Amino acid sequence: MFFSIIIPLYNRPQEIKELLETLLLQTYKQFEVLVIEDGSVNDAADIVKTFAGQLDLRYFVKPNEGQGFTRNFGFERAKGDYFIIFDSDCLIPPDYLEIVNRSLKANPLDMYGGPDASHPSFTPIQKAISYSMTSPFTTGGIRGNKKSIGQFHPRSFNMGVSRKVWEKVGGFIITRSGEDIEYSIRVHTAGFRIGLIPDAKVFHKRRTNFLQFYKQIHFFGRARINIYKFFPNELKAVHFFPSVFTLGLIFTLLANIAGWPIALFCNVMLLILIMLIFFHSLIKNRSAKIAFLSIITAFIQLTAYGLGFMQDIWRRLILKQF
Repeated sequence: MFFSIIIPLYNRPQEIKELLETLLLQTYKQFEVLVIEDGSVNDAADIVKTFAGQLDLRYFVKPNEGQGFTRNFGFERAKGDYFIIFDSDCLIPPDYLEIVNRSLKANPLDMYGGPDASHPSFTPIQKAISYSMTSPFTTGGIRGNKKSIGQFHPRSFNMGVSRKVWEKVGGFIITRSGEDIEYSIRVHTAGFRIGLIPDAKVFHKRRTNFLQFYKQIHFFGRARINIYKFFPNELKAVHFFPSVFTLGLIFTLLANIAGWPIALFCNVMLLILIMLIFFHSLIKNRSAKIAFLSIITAFIQLTAYGLGFMQDIWRRLILKQF
């Protein structure tokens, strides 16, 4: 099987350098790489040139349209039997393509997704963010695992699509704000087989500080309402959990300020959640510092998603603003 790796890029030259360095180490060699510069001001042309002759690599520059339509640009030019999408802030284990090739031969899928993990080189904050994005105590618990609620939806930081899917379904029809989930729902509706390849993990850096992480997750919360506009049945009870948590946090604060008796119960429940996050992260990361930071990132994830979710319920569903 020949793979086409498609990487949209926007103002992140250093990230693409690190990603391409990991692709040099792939044990499975039947692949090409398409790097598509999506209207970047700070482009990676000089960096990409240094990989010429080392990778089967093509570099494109196009006006800014967002990551969804940029991936379509790559699909249109890809030569492979199977297209693989990575975000530019990922590092790829050396056996990734070998694992995917072996898995697809044993268990053919028309579309797959893989999980993300924390790399030893990540900063403590990045490791804490990685924990909160995969934790069972946040919405991360429904991402990248076999026990997903409902149909599994691959995420575009680590997604594979067969050429057959591209030829029948086409590509992304929205370019941002939940575009990967919308796409996977259409692929599933068209009758194609979708699944998780658990061992096909990538090391996903995500954001490097709390503020960047908050902005990203706030956008994810808003994106869920965008998906709802296309597929109302895909809005599940679990998607309301961050909003319920956020409102509960606000209520707990008010109860403590007002001296209401219920404040004690709220404080105990909050303390239990904090302890669960701390000790679970401590077991996974073997670091008290990362465990402490995981409490912060978990609360950021839940409140940012909850606020973004509620914002667009109010703006798009109640006020009908678009």
